[in-house]
Amino acid sequence: METFLGILIPFVGTTLGAACVFFMKKSFGRSVQRSLAGFAAGVMVAASIWSLLIPAIEQSKDMGVFSFFPAFVGFWIGVLFLLLLDHLIPHLHVGSDEAEGPKSKLNKTTMMVLAVTLHNIPEGMAVGVMYAGFVAGNVQITAASALALSLGIAIQNFPEGAIISMPLRAEGENKKRAFLGGVLSGVVEPVGAILTMITAQFIIPVLPYLLSFAAGAMLYVVVEELIPEMSQGEHSNIGTVFFAVGFSLMMVLDVALG
Repeated sequence: METFLGILIPFVGTTLGAACVFFMKKSFGRSVQRSLAGFAAGVMVAASIWSLLIPAIEQSKDMGVFSFFPAFVGFWIGVLFLLLLDHLIPHLHVGSDEAEGPKSKLNKTTMMVLAVTLHNIPEGMAVGVMYAGFVAGNVQITAASALALSLGIAIQNFPEGAIISMPLRAEGENKKRAFLGGVLSGVVEPVGAILTMITAQFIIPVLPYLLSFAAGAMLYVVVEELIPEMSQGEHSNIGTVFFAVGFSLMMVLDVALG
């Protein structure tokens, strides 16, 4: 039950954020969107380091000077996996007028949801692999450290849910459909977490590769999507400040709870 609830926490964050469409009349301003993008980027970078890459390296200490190898390989597979999805799935980032990926007849609303869904895939995998390590009895992964990652991602998922539902409302969708769009963008997280857990249960020896795979995928999202978004327009330093806020918050959560 503890594991199941931990997996659902990030999805709850997305759902609560999407519910903002029922209480807010206007979309977030550009400064707020830059702040939220910076915050999310900070959380994801810190989680990639403390929750994923460092444990992956520590679990490979018996390889001596080559203890970096599983983390290095897994990291690059994660980056290339997201790069592949980026080219295979048509999507439209919030605030952008030009779709990415293959040409498609999908409407703007669907492609906006797909963009956030792509963003959420590595987060769900990260939570899944952490809980898989905990369930398997890995001494370097505790219930507290897995919970810290879930909480950190849930915190940054709250504004993400609003960032997708509010623009959908502005595009002309009714409140219920806009809310549903925000919720659907987060469904991939618990699904991805469960699938990763199932996979990891059979291949625990490659847990370091899975941890670093999730880190590589998350950092791809940060550099490809969030950093450009937080740096657009005037006063872009507000995005940098909130990056530091998100980074330090996730670092504190991981060290204090881990």
